[in-house]
Amino acid sequence: MTILAAVLMTVGAAAASKHYELKSPDGNLVVSIEAGEGVSYSLTHGQDLLIAMTNIAMATVEGVYFGGVQPVKKVTRRSVSETIQTVVYKKVEVKDEFNEIVLRFKNFSVVFRAYDDGMAYRFISHLKGQYHIEYEMAKFDFVQDWNMWVAYVAQHTETLESQFYNSFENRYSYTPLSQWDKSRMAFLPLLVDGPDGKKIAITEADLLNYPGMCLYNDMMDGDSDSELETRFADYPDEVTQGGHNNLQMEVQSRHPYIARCNGEQAFPWRIISVSTEDIQMADNDMVYRLATPSDPTKDWSWVKPGKVAWDWWNDWNIDGVDFKSGINNETYKYYIDFASANGIEYVILDEGWSVNGAADLFQVVPSIDLELLVKYASERNVGLILWAGYWAFDRDMENVCKHYSEMGIKGFKIDFMDRDDQYMVDFHRRAAEMTAKYHLLADFHGSYKPTGLHRTYPNVINFEGVHGLETMKWSGASVDQVTYDVTFPYIRMMTGPVDYTQGAMLNATRGNYHAVYNEPMSQGTRCRQLAQYVIFDSPLNMLCDSPSNYKREQECLNFIAAVPTVWDETKGLCGKVGEYIAIARRSGDDWYVGAMTDWTSRELVLDLTFLPEGSYEVELYRDGVNAYRIARDYKKEVIELPSDRNLTVNMAPGGGFAAKIVKK
Repeated sequence: MTILAAVLMTVGAAAASKHYELKSPDGNLVVSIEAGEGVSYSLTHGQDLLIAMTNIAMATVEGVYFGGVQPVKKVTRRSVSETIQTVVYKKVEVKDEFNEIVLRFKNFSVVFRAYDDGMAYRFISHLKGQYHIEYEMAKFDFVQDWNMWVAYVAQHTETLESQFYNSFENRYSYTPLSQWDKSRMAFLPLLVDGPDGKKIAITEADLLNYPGMCLYNDMMDGDSDSELETRFADYPDEVTQGGHNNLQMEVQSRHPYIARCNGEQAFPWRIISVSTEDIQMADNDMVYRLATPSDPTKDWSWVKPGKVAWDWWNDWNIDGVDFKSGINNETYKYYIDFASANGIEYVILDEGWSVNGAADLFQVVPSIDLELLVKYASERNVGLILWAGYWAFDRDMENVCKHYSEMGIKGFKIDFMDRDDQYMVDFHRRAAEMTAKYHLLADFHGSYKPTGLHRTYPNVINFEGVHGLETMKWSGASVDQVTYDVTFPYIRMMTGPVDYTQGAMLNATRGNYHAVYNEPMSQGTRCRQLAQYVIFDSPLNMLCDSPSNYKREQECLNFIAAVPTVWDETKGLCGKVGEYIAIARRSGDDWYVGAMTDWTSRELVLDLTFLPEGSYEVELYRDGVNAYRIARDYKKEVIELPSDRNLTVNMAPGGGFAAKIVKK
């Protein structure tokens, strides 16, 4: 970094700084760029300066600088206004409208784009042969000490270096930028409260062969207290097998560079999204727009989203049967029969179907006959998905995919990657490519946030990187999942789908909740769980509770089973980060509405005037009058939508609301 700083400050070099300006299509967002004596940018929205002029750069081990003092050789501009037809997404069409400027230098280019809802930039290398990226400098110099919503790394916090090994799961801290915890890095996205109710989110897109970006504020080098800098994991050197059940590869040492490259390469997009209302962040398409499109010559019609009956969260607890439940054929036949009877597309066999600790997906436990179960499920129109630890999958990827695809398995839930260095990012791409080759779905659990791989490979149907309901198996009452539920849809979910695993039928008020590992419960009301199937973006959406519990709650099960998992249209209705949210989604001619609140009881008036002309019937599920003390209390009603198209929603503390709206 010292060498680069010297280069940037060289006086009388062969380049003079030139100014360029890039505006969004609506003219409200302005990116100001200085290039020649380094490359820097600032961001203004309306009359508000959000990001002060900030240098960006990259450097190779071989001594080439992207962003040093050198002249701009060529400038090209273009404007784009088109529609992206999606494959598996929360809407069938995405508007892609932006203005772009490309600054070409000797060995690299920098591309800036301005959208109505944010900006993005990326470096492109024009080098030939092999080289190594020593570091990337990307800073975000907020002009004031605004408050931020930050998810710090929660595991392996002994040093900053050790934090590159983590599950990318944590709740949000809400503090001023200047009060950054200097012992922690944070993973993306990060959200900042700007002026006049504006929100500013930082994330990245098109991460395919490069380490993921983390944020940090050291406040040690004379920079402002509100400036965030980036950190990247160095490329792994020595790795050893270990971690959870011997299913991970743990980094013992790293090389002194972050990425290996060969020839021309486009590096990831750095995104700064801007909204004027909180709810806009819950329906943001920046990551999807900026991702590499899927191969248009390939047929993706075999990719089938759907619901999944899941075994692990409910600890294989079923009752009223004459066999011992557990990891055995009889139990999985029960799950398959349950799924078939209720139109649920998949059953997952989570950890335990392969020999524990062996990290070998060809070693199946004796109590399971996979071929028998695949045949049994297929006869009942149910597909089976297998859980796989990362290293067990990576060590023999093609043979595993070929073998289980030929058997009739429909996909893999791949878990415990827990890194986003270049090797692990490339693993995600390789796994996406290989599973696509064999027509298998890929659900990346134990993974970092989405960066658009679900557009590039539509068979990548879900990602974790979220503090999901699974944590309620062991988290005490001090963990406030209810507030998290009305926070992450504005932050983490703006990057893509979440493997949150909702659907609990054992529900608890704030005072009654306690962690029970083998009979877990959720915080908040029953209707909150129903609403999550509308609000949370999950094309592969799990039913986390026991089939036996669902059978006792058939009315709720019917709603859950019927809710689509991909959508034709999505509309954010209203909300405030950390307090409440309401979203409407359309599938065909039917609309679904979900709303949730924090621990404050709340009345919302939802404006549904966007619905086409006509009369509508509303099947609604609302918190019961006693839901504040008995969280499972709810009421189902069928009403006619009021003529003014305003629907009043009352929610208990920790409550929710869900509805299906059908034209009469």
